[in-house]
Amino acid sequence: MNRDGLLAADRQQSILDLVAEKGWVRVSDLTRTFQVSDMTVRRDLVELDRQGLISRVHGGAKARRSDSRHEPGFDAKRGEMEAAKHAIATVAATLVSRGQTIGLSAGTTTATLARYLLEVEDLTVITNSIPVAQVFRESPRPDRTVLLTGGQRTPSDALVGELAVRSLTGLNLDLVFLGVHGIEERVGFTCPNLLEADTNRYLIDAAQHLVVVADHTKWGVIGLVSMAPLSRADTIVMDHGASAEIRAALESAISEVIIADPA
Repeated sequence: MNRDGLLAADRQQSILDLVAEKGWVRVSDLTRTFQVSDMTVRRDLVELDRQGLISRVHGGAKARRSDSRHEPGFDAKRGEMEAAKHAIATVAATLVSRGQTIGLSAGTTTATLARYLLEVEDLTVITNSIPVAQVFRESPRPDRTVLLTGGQRTPSDALVGELAVRSLTGLNLDLVFLGVHGIEERVGFTCPNLLEADTNRYLIDAAQHLVVVADHTKWGVIGLVSMAPLSRADTIVMDHGASAEIRAALESAISEVIIADPA
Protein backbone atom coordinates (compact mmCIF):
# COMPACT_ATOMS: atom_id res chain seq x y z
CA MET A 1 0.00 0.00 0.00
CA ASN A 2 1.42 3.40 -0.98
CA ARG A 3 1.09 5.78 1.95
CA ASP A 4 2.54 8.83 0.16
CA GLY A 5 0.63 11.98 0.90
CA LEU A 6 -1.23 10.65 3.92
CA LEU A 7 -2.47 13.34 6.25
CA ALA A 8 -0.88 13.37 9.70
CA ALA A 9 -4.03 11.97 11.32
CA ASP A 10 -4.15 9.08 8.85
CA ARG A 11 -0.45 8.38 9.31
CA GLN A 12 -0.80 8.43 13.08
CA GLN A 13 -3.71 6.01 12.93
CA SER A 14 -1.59 3.69 10.81
CA ILE A 15 1.19 3.95 13.39
CA LEU A 16 -1.29 2.99 16.12
CA ASP A 17 -2.39 0.00 14.04
CA LEU A 18 1.23 -1.14 13.68
CA VAL A 19 1.87 -0.73 17.42
CA ALA A 20 -1.27 -2.72 18.21
CA GLU A 21 -0.16 -5.48 15.83
CA LYS A 22 3.53 -5.71 16.76
CA GLY A 23 3.65 -4.25 20.26
CA TRP A 24 6.41 -1.84 19.22
CA VAL A 25 7.72 0.15 16.23
CA ARG A 26 11.05 1.73 15.30
CA VAL A 27 11.47 5.23 13.89
CA SER A 28 13.71 3.92 11.11
CA ASP A 29 11.05 1.42 10.01
CA LEU A 30 8.33 4.06 10.08
CA THR A 31 10.32 6.48 7.93
CA ARG A 32 10.67 3.78 5.27
CA THR A 33 7.04 2.69 5.54
CA PHE A 34 5.58 6.18 5.21
CA GLN A 35 8.45 7.68 3.16
CA VAL A 36 8.73 10.68 5.45
CA SER A 37 11.57 12.18 7.48
CA ASP A 38 12.71 11.14 10.96
CA MET A 39 11.49 14.49 12.23
CA THR A 40 7.99 13.88 10.89
CA VAL A 41 7.80 10.45 12.49
CA ARG A 42 9.10 11.73 15.80
CA ARG A 43 6.47 14.50 15.79
CA ASP A 44 3.81 11.84 15.22
CA LEU A 45 5.14 9.77 18.12
CA VAL A 46 5.29 12.82 20.40
CA GLU A 47 1.66 13.59 19.61
CA LEU A 48 0.48 10.00 20.12
CA ASP A 49 2.41 9.81 23.40
CA ARG A 50 0.87 13.12 24.51
CA GLN A 51 -2.57 11.63 23.92
CA GLY A 52 -1.66 8.60 26.02
CA LEU A 53 -2.01 6.21 23.08
CA ILE A 54 1.59 4.91 22.97
CA SER A 55 4.76 5.10 25.04
CA ARG A 56 7.83 6.61 23.40
CA VAL A 57 11.10 4.74 23.95
CA HIS A 58 14.61 5.19 22.57
CA GLY A 59 14.42 4.80 18.82
CA GLY A 60 10.68 4.22 18.56
CA ALA A 61 7.51 3.55 20.49
CA LYS A 62 5.63 0.71 22.13
CA ALA A 63 2.15 -0.12 23.29
CA ARG A 64 1.23 1.75 26.42
CA ARG A 65 0.64 -0.29 29.54
CA SER A 66 -2.15 0.93 31.74
CA ASP A 67 0.02 1.54 34.80
CA SER A 68 3.09 0.35 36.66
CA ARG A 69 1.08 -2.47 38.26
CA HIS A 70 -0.22 -3.90 34.98
CA GLU A 71 0.73 -7.57 34.82
CA PRO A 72 -0.36 -9.52 31.72
CA GLY A 73 -0.87 -13.25 32.12
CA PHE A 74 1.70 -15.75 30.87
CA ASP A 75 -0.35 -16.70 27.80
CA ALA A 76 -0.88 -13.05 26.87
CA LYS A 77 2.86 -12.38 26.93
CA ARG A 78 4.01 -15.61 25.29
CA GLY A 79 3.28 -14.46 21.73
CA GLU A 80 4.95 -11.05 22.10
CA MET A 81 8.39 -10.62 20.49
CA GLU A 82 8.60 -14.37 19.92
CA ALA A 83 11.50 -14.29 17.44
CA ALA A 84 13.49 -12.03 19.76
CA LYS A 85 12.90 -14.36 22.71
CA HIS A 86 14.18 -17.36 20.75
CA ALA A 87 17.24 -15.41 19.64
CA ILE A 88 17.96 -14.34 23.22
CA ALA A 89 17.41 -17.87 24.54
CA THR A 90 19.74 -19.39 21.94
CA VAL A 91 22.58 -17.14 23.06
CA ALA A 92 21.82 -17.33 26.79
CA ALA A 93 21.87 -21.14 26.69
CA THR A 94 25.52 -21.07 25.57
CA LEU A 95 26.43 -19.51 28.93
CA VAL A 96 25.42 -22.70 30.78
CA SER A 97 27.91 -25.52 31.29
CA ARG A 98 27.55 -29.14 32.27
CA GLY A 99 27.21 -29.73 36.00
CA GLN A 100 26.12 -26.23 36.95
CA THR A 101 23.36 -25.21 39.31
CA ILE A 102 21.24 -22.43 37.85
CA GLY A 103 18.20 -20.35 38.74
CA LEU A 104 15.47 -19.32 36.32
CA SER A 105 12.98 -16.64 37.30
CA ALA A 106 9.44 -16.59 35.98
CA GLY A 107 8.68 -15.13 32.57
CA THR A 108 8.12 -16.05 28.96
CA THR A 109 11.75 -15.42 27.98
CA THR A 110 13.07 -17.72 30.71
CA ALA A 111 10.47 -20.34 29.75
CA THR A 112 11.79 -20.13 26.18
CA LEU A 113 15.34 -20.44 27.50
CA ALA A 114 14.39 -23.62 29.38
CA ARG A 115 13.73 -25.36 26.06
CA TYR A 116 17.26 -24.59 24.92
CA LEU A 117 18.69 -26.13 28.09
CA LEU A 118 17.09 -29.55 27.71
CA GLU A 119 20.27 -31.15 26.38
CA VAL A 120 22.65 -29.75 29.01
CA GLU A 121 24.08 -32.63 31.02
CA ASP A 122 24.06 -32.94 34.82
CA LEU A 123 22.06 -29.75 35.31
CA THR A 124 20.36 -28.59 38.51
CA VAL A 125 17.61 -26.01 38.07
CA ILE A 126 15.95 -23.90 40.76
CA THR A 127 12.86 -21.99 39.62
CA ASN A 128 9.73 -20.30 40.88
CA SER A 129 8.12 -20.57 37.43
CA ILE A 130 5.45 -23.20 36.79
CA PRO A 131 5.93 -23.03 32.98
CA VAL A 132 9.72 -23.40 33.32
CA ALA A 133 9.31 -26.45 35.53
CA GLN A 134 6.78 -27.89 33.08
CA VAL A 135 9.26 -27.59 30.18
CA PHE A 136 11.74 -29.79 32.03
CA ARG A 137 9.03 -32.15 33.26
CA GLU A 138 7.95 -32.87 29.69
CA SER A 139 11.52 -33.87 28.71
CA PRO A 140 12.91 -35.71 31.73
CA ARG A 141 16.45 -37.05 31.99
CA PRO A 142 18.09 -38.91 34.90
CA ASP A 143 21.03 -36.50 35.28
CA ARG A 144 18.84 -33.43 35.75
CA THR A 145 17.36 -32.12 39.01
CA VAL A 146 14.58 -29.52 38.94
CA LEU A 147 13.38 -27.86 42.14
CA LEU A 148 10.18 -25.79 42.00
CA THR A 149 9.57 -23.45 44.91
CA GLY A 150 6.23 -23.34 46.61
CA GLY A 151 4.29 -20.14 46.95
CA GLN A 152 1.34 -18.07 45.85
CA ARG A 153 0.65 -18.08 42.09
CA THR A 154 0.68 -14.78 40.15
CA PRO A 155 -0.94 -13.96 36.77
CA SER A 156 2.45 -14.64 35.15
CA ASP A 157 2.53 -18.15 36.68
CA ALA A 158 5.27 -17.23 39.15
CA LEU A 159 5.27 -18.73 42.64
CA VAL A 160 5.93 -15.97 45.16
CA GLY A 161 5.65 -15.08 48.81
CA GLU A 162 6.95 -16.62 52.03
CA LEU A 163 7.18 -20.22 50.83
CA ALA A 164 9.09 -19.19 47.70
CA VAL A 165 11.44 -17.00 49.71
CA ARG A 166 12.13 -19.81 52.19
CA SER A 167 13.01 -22.11 49.29
CA LEU A 168 15.54 -19.62 47.94
CA THR A 169 17.09 -18.42 51.20
CA GLY A 170 20.75 -19.35 51.61
CA LEU A 171 21.23 -20.76 48.09
CA ASN A 172 24.41 -20.23 46.08
CA LEU A 173 23.76 -20.62 42.36
CA ASP A 174 26.34 -20.57 39.58
CA LEU A 175 24.06 -18.62 37.25
CA VAL A 176 20.69 -16.94 37.62
CA PHE A 177 18.69 -15.95 34.55
CA LEU A 178 16.33 -13.11 35.36
CA GLY A 179 13.38 -12.07 33.25
CA VAL A 180 12.13 -8.54 33.87
CA HIS A 181 9.04 -6.43 33.28
CA GLY A 182 10.94 -3.23 32.62
CA ILE A 183 14.41 -1.67 32.41
CA GLU A 184 15.23 1.98 32.99
CA GLU A 185 18.50 3.75 33.71
CA ARG A 186 17.39 5.46 36.92
CA VAL A 187 15.29 2.72 38.56
CA GLY A 188 17.01 -0.37 37.12
CA PHE A 189 15.17 -3.67 36.66
CA THR A 190 11.51 -3.53 37.66
CA CYS A 191 8.47 -5.71 38.26
CA PRO A 192 4.74 -4.87 38.58
CA ASN A 193 4.12 -7.32 41.45
CA LEU A 194 5.37 -6.63 44.99
CA LEU A 195 5.63 -10.27 46.03
CA GLU A 196 7.28 -11.37 42.80
CA ALA A 197 9.82 -8.56 43.06
CA ASP A 198 10.67 -9.64 46.60
CA THR A 199 11.05 -13.27 45.52
CA ASN A 200 13.25 -12.25 42.59
CA ARG A 201 15.54 -10.35 44.96
CA TYR A 202 16.33 -13.63 46.71
CA LEU A 203 17.15 -15.21 43.35
CA ILE A 204 19.37 -12.23 42.56
CA ASP A 205 21.14 -12.52 45.92
CA ALA A 206 21.79 -16.22 45.25
CA ALA A 207 23.51 -15.56 41.93
CA GLN A 208 27.25 -15.87 41.56
CA HIS A 209 26.65 -14.52 38.05
CA LEU A 210 23.42 -12.69 37.17
CA VAL A 211 22.21 -12.78 33.56
CA VAL A 212 19.24 -10.62 32.60
CA VAL A 213 17.35 -11.82 29.53
CA ALA A 214 15.06 -9.18 28.02
CA ASP A 215 13.97 -8.01 24.59
CA HIS A 216 14.48 -4.36 23.73
CA THR A 217 10.82 -3.38 24.22
CA LYS A 218 11.40 -3.70 27.98
CA TRP A 219 13.61 -0.62 27.82
CA GLY A 220 11.92 2.48 29.19
CA VAL A 221 9.20 0.49 30.96
CA ILE A 222 8.96 1.17 34.69
CA GLY A 223 7.13 -1.37 36.82
CA LEU A 224 5.85 -0.72 40.32
CA VAL A 225 8.87 -2.14 42.16
CA SER A 226 12.61 -1.89 41.53
CA MET A 227 14.41 -5.20 42.01
CA ALA A 228 18.02 -4.21 41.37
CA PRO A 229 20.08 -1.48 39.71
CA LEU A 230 21.43 -2.10 36.22
CA SER A 231 24.93 -2.50 37.66
CA ARG A 232 23.88 -5.62 39.61
CA ALA A 233 23.67 -7.61 36.38
CA ASP A 234 26.90 -9.21 35.22
CA THR A 235 25.48 -9.91 31.76
CA ILE A 236 22.44 -8.83 29.80
CA VAL A 237 21.26 -10.57 26.65
CA MET A 238 19.01 -8.44 24.44
CA ASP A 239 17.81 -8.71 20.86
CA HIS A 240 19.15 -6.75 17.87
CA GLY A 241 16.21 -4.33 18.03
CA ALA A 242 18.04 -2.41 20.75
CA SER A 243 19.00 1.03 19.45
CA ALA A 244 22.49 2.50 19.74
CA GLU A 245 21.24 4.65 22.61
CA ILE A 246 19.93 1.65 24.53
CA ARG A 247 23.15 -0.27 23.98
CA ALA A 248 25.25 2.65 25.17
CA ALA A 249 23.17 3.03 28.34
CA LEU A 250 23.47 -0.68 29.09
CA GLU A 251 27.20 -0.78 28.40
CA SER A 252 27.79 2.11 30.80
CA ALA A 253 26.35 0.05 33.67
CA ILE A 254 26.75 -3.66 32.83
CA SER A 255 30.03 -5.46 32.22
CA GLU A 256 28.81 -7.71 29.40
CA VAL A 257 26.11 -6.70 26.93
CA ILE A 258 25.28 -9.39 24.37
CA ILE A 259 23.09 -8.61 21.38
CA ALA A 260 21.35 -11.68 19.96
CA ASP A 261 20.76 -11.75 16.22
CA PRO A 262 17.68 -13.75 15.12
CA ALA A 263 19.67 -14.96 12.09
